[in-house]
Amino acid sequence: MASRQSNPSIVWLEKLSIGDIPSVGGKNASLGELVRQLGRAGVRVPTGFATTAQAFRDFVKLNAIEPAMREHVELYRSGQKNLQDAGHAIRELMLASELPEGFADQIRHAYAELAERAGARDPAVAVRSSATAEDLPDASFAGQHETFLNIRGEQALLDACLRCFASLFTDRAISYRETKGFDHFSVALSVGVQQMVRSDMAGSGVMFTIDTESGFPGIATISAAWGLGETIVQGAVNPDRYVVFKPLLETPGARPIIEKTLGDKAIRMVYAEEGGMQTRIVASTPAERQSFVLDDEEILELGRWAVAVEDHYGRPMDLEWAKDGSNGLLYLVQARPETIHGGLGQASFRRYILKTDARPILSGVAIGSAAGSGKVCLIRHASDIARFPDGAILVTGNTDPDWVPIMKRATGIVTDRGGSTSHAAIVSRELGVPAIVGTGTATSLLRDGQEITLSCASGDKGLIFEGLLDFDVEDVDLSAIPETRTEVMLNIADPSAAFQWWRLPAKGVGLARMEFIINNLIKVHPMALLHPEQVASADNRHIRELVQGHANPADYFVDMLARGIGRLAAPFFPHPVTVRLSDFKTNEYAHLIGGDAFEPKEENPMLGFRGASRYYDERYREGFALECRALRKVREEMGFANVIVMVPFCRTPAEADRVLAVMAENGLRRGVNGLQIYMMCEIPSNIILADQFAKRFDGFSIGSNDLTQLLLGVDRDSELLASMFDERDEAVKLAIAEAIRKAHAAGIKIGICGQAPSNYPDFAEFLVREGIDSISLNPDSFVKTCSVIAAAEVSAP
Repeated sequence: MASRQSNPSIVWLEKLSIGDIPSVGGKNASLGELVRQLGRAGVRVPTGFATTAQAFRDFVKLNAIEPAMREHVELYRSGQKNLQDAGHAIRELMLASELPEGFADQIRHAYAELAERAGARDPAVAVRSSATAEDLPDASFAGQHETFLNIRGEQALLDACLRCFASLFTDRAISYRETKGFDHFSVALSVGVQQMVRSDMAGSGVMFTIDTESGFPGIATISAAWGLGETIVQGAVNPDRYVVFKPLLETPGARPIIEKTLGDKAIRMVYAEEGGMQTRIVASTPAERQSFVLDDEEILELGRWAVAVEDHYGRPMDLEWAKDGSNGLLYLVQARPETIHGGLGQASFRRYILKTDARPILSGVAIGSAAGSGKVCLIRHASDIARFPDGAILVTGNTDPDWVPIMKRATGIVTDRGGSTSHAAIVSRELGVPAIVGTGTATSLLRDGQEITLSCASGDKGLIFEGLLDFDVEDVDLSAIPETRTEVMLNIADPSAAFQWWRLPAKGVGLARMEFIINNLIKVHPMALLHPEQVASADNRHIRELVQGHANPADYFVDMLARGIGRLAAPFFPHPVTVRLSDFKTNEYAHLIGGDAFEPKEENPMLGFRGASRYYDERYREGFALECRALRKVREEMGFANVIVMVPFCRTPAEADRVLAVMAENGLRRGVNGLQIYMMCEIPSNIILADQFAKRFDGFSIGSNDLTQLLLGVDRDSELLASMFDERDEAVKLAIAEAIRKAHAAGIKIGICGQAPSNYPDFAEFLVREGIDSISLNPDSFVKTCSVIAAAEVSAP
């Protein structure tokens, strides 16, 4: 053994705080901070201890290996040795060295005390590396150093500590420090030893206190898989994904879970009981693959912890959690700063606009919001990474820290497996490289040398296209957007893209189209879910696949629709979010899974069985009840009381009465719990009888597209008559001016959510002159049109 050491080299976690990073590294200091400061908030952290950075330095000094280590680094820097050979040589030097006897004794004594605390002989522990330059606000060092799980016994623990020391010089850690400009010999390594949480019997995962792609601060995103959490970090599984809206967590009775996506979770990592291994991989059972890892109460508990930890640190955080199958309790096992969005200002953002009408050939989870194109470099094994050329798009099954040296040289990254918290996702964000993970089939569908374009500019879903496509890059300066008297709102269709617009100073959402959520997220006709016996067998099989993880098909519709609406509402809370009830036409409804069995054939669906006429009709009344259930869930269970409901294509006041009566039967009664109900003002009868409709509704929203086609007799979808379709026609403007006047005379609000203000600045000016209360715009025209509205307000009376 090396010479005996007398200085204390062990510190228990409860005696550490974030100020101890120089002595125990970022990971261990943060765990100590959690134990000391956040236990009162109910945050559980497994007990444990840390070795000091000084102990590492003593280890290097007493074994007299630093000169040889420096020599290998210099040979690598000068090009006389490659990274792999230099790293291997340094690690071998360290592994051949001995821990100082006094240091080893202290580890043995601390392990014995840990056994007493755990009430177990030779308790299993997790042995983690914590570098003094790790988990900093601007450098995560994600996965650069080693972790060893399920370590039992003194000798196994000492061996794991030595291997942690050596992992300071893994190839990936050397490369990362070179990239970040850290001096290799100014960084020391602390070892964290924690009692293992029996997550092999339950599940574990990762949680961010921010949206990792858009930087939206209002949510916590949680990934979950069965067994130990390494499978998520390694990207070996596609995990469950849960999203919690943080501002409503303390609202009494609110359960603001705005996303629950079932991952396939094909494998799980568990403890190994024999054979000299600490862990092993087993296949998940069919029941596990079809079940969520966490129930709603556990998701909400983690969400509250996210708020507590973020509030304490004063910045977004990246957390790891585990559930102990022996007692059913959740624990936090790591906490580090989120390194991408945490330090960014909100004065501007960059958006990418892909210029194509092509259909994507593949999709997955979008990482970042950029786009990129290039040639595919398909690599299945880390042993082949040396052939990766600069500027290619890396396509592989999944990455681990050994891949970092080539990831930073890639134009884009595509993986078969992994979620938004996998290694590939974390590193891609930090490197600023667009990535699409969890595609399922990229390595079998894409071929080496193939030219592709990947786009992460459409929210959560990343899209891959054939060929090298053009895209524009736009920098949006938020400080240049003027204040307006007119409320300027947004039209939002796709829930997956809603978060990317949170920085815009919109006063809410003027139009959220329910049919877009049904079409994009749910995909099934609601009546097919309620009456599967009337649906073709092939469609029934597809429906059974979609509804996995839900108690029954009706709950699937309600849950998915409610969470889609919640995602639309979250970025703009507490401003109003106006959700239009479904306005599919019969031909559009028929395209949904199972829709053919329930939709009649119509000669002119645009003027047929659509909008309000469906809601009280026996052919759709049950489906409409599911829409109402979803809206009640959003408002009353999730807590989004800012959601306003809007009725489309309501032809007569008598029809309005029938719709309002059916809504009341389904728990949506105007005025109760602050519920406001608006009406689309889009039919000539809505203008002519506006005073009667105003007695029944709390507000109007002008739909300029339908209003124009019905006033001018021009099919808005007809290419032959496209030149005649113009919302600025005098007849249309006179009707809109009358609607505004009558709404104000009745004392209700009126806005517009049609396309015209986004397309035509002069039309926006006209609306301001007429005194409209709000103008709802497409996101891509928001900045430009705000300037037009502000200028018009200066000249308006």
